[in-house]
Amino acid sequence: MSDPTRIPAPAGVAPATQYAHVVMGTGRFVAFSGQLPLDEDGELVGEGDPAAQARQVFENLRRCLAAAGAGFENVVKLTCFVTDMAHLPAVRAARATHIPDDRLPASSAVQVSALVRPEFLMEIEAFAVVPE
Repeated sequence: MSDPTRIPAPAGVAPATQYAHVVMGTGRFVAFSGQLPLDEDGELVGEGDPAAQARQVFENLRRCLAAAGAGFENVVKLTCFVTDMAHLPAVRAARATHIPDDRLPASSAVQVSALVRPEFLMEIEAFAVVPE
């Protein structure tokens, strides 16, 4: 796969600052389930701490990507589900440690009333295009 093409500001659409409006590429399409702030033993990381939870979620995503022979450079879409929009700066900070600003994927952020367990502050899913 060649590097994904990112279009941060299609004609007639306001420029994006924290994501690309369009990301496309060729290769194998891989979907990654929403990742939660659980360590490898299934224990919660960072109860009440959005930064710690975001770091764990991105670490889990990194491991899932690696299992598919991919890395964050192959991510074309992230969807962040948060229980409070105030957690987005923590999500963006964790994302920035893995994805540089010039390689941002298409993204959505959705505030939800609850996740599968009340102590989870976020869940993040990804789509990637992986080289054949």
